[in-house]
Amino acid sequence: MAAIEYSLFRRAVFLTGILLLAGCTSSQTTSAIKSEGVKTSAPIGNIPKKQLYNYTASDRECLKRAMYFESKRSSRDGLMAVGTVVMNRMTSGAYPGTICGVVGQERQFAPGVMTRPLKEQAAVELDEAADAILRGERNPQVKEAMFFHRAGLRFPYDNMHYVTVAGGNAFYEKRGDDGELQTPAPKPADEYILSFAPHLSTSPALMAVNDVQQASVVAEADDLPLPLQAPVPLQRPQLASLSSSQMVMAPQVWSLPATRR
Repeated sequence: MAAIEYSLFRRAVFLTGILLLAGCTSSQTTSAIKSEGVKTSAPIGNIPKKQLYNYTASDRECLKRAMYFESKRSSRDGLMAVGTVVMNRMTSGAYPGTICGVVGQERQFAPGVMTRPLKEQAAVELDEAADAILRGERNPQVKEAMFFHRAGLRFPYDNMHYVTVAGGNAFYEKRGDDGELQTPAPKPADEYILSFAPHLSTSPALMAVNDVQQASVVAEADDLPLPLQAPVPLQRPQLASLSSSQMVMAPQVWSLPATRR
């Protein structure tokens, strides 16, 4: 009888041990799964912040002017190539931080780019291309190029690394013998945000252009001689600080030589 009771006691102890071991194993497995889940979660604080660039209706007009007059109005590909250069310059830190500042900079873009009239026939295609640039589309062949000249010309500089030809222009990056850029690299389109800011002030250059055009219309309506035969040069701009911590530079000249370097 004692032997039977002792055998039942050993069985009870054995079963109890198995149950305890199963519970312990289950607990360890659950803990490990939770721990691994926490480790693979990306910390919110490491999400990169994108730089914000504001643009106004004047900036859109400046962009259209550069694209129109520099691309020879030949193709959308050419329009987008020039627009890409403008954005590359604006985001590089080596040029003004606004579109009008880049387009109106001295000795960079075509003479009269800020004053010559745009033809209405090109309005639809030009508007579409400019809006595409502002939405983030780029000519991918332009890459990091911030310079171009009329296709077919040749220059004796070793640092001109050509990337594409579009709209009658040859686009190039400035690179050294080691292949490294000699200028600050522009930001890729997906690393910054373009925000329309209608509350910002209008470009002084475009305001003056509009004043001249309105004065001409009034004079013709009254059958009077035009008061101005040519645009009056603007005074050199003053830098203004914006809430977005960006510096806005107004266009600096009226007539610009065709020098690109």
